[in-house]
Amino acid sequence: MPIEFSDDRAVLNGVCCVEEAEGLLSWVMQHPGAPVDAAACEHVHSAVLQVLMARRPPITALPAAGPLQQVLQPLMAA
Repeated sequence: MPIEFSDDRAVLNGVCCVEEAEGLLSWVMQHPGAPVDAAACEHVHSAVLQVLMARRPPITALPAAGPLQQVLQPLMAA
């Protein structure tokens, strides 16, 4: 499963496709302030990225390197 949800965090794994965006949005809205861990994420569809950018959940861990890390880095500081 590309996104694992719990009451205290969401974990992005591997490739997060467009189908995951709606579930992530719902979770973020139901868990305001709960963090997202993206350390194991390799790629996110732009819809998933838009959810992260619009709702601004705290990002607690970034992918090791690469473009995804660069895109998510500003969200970590937010």
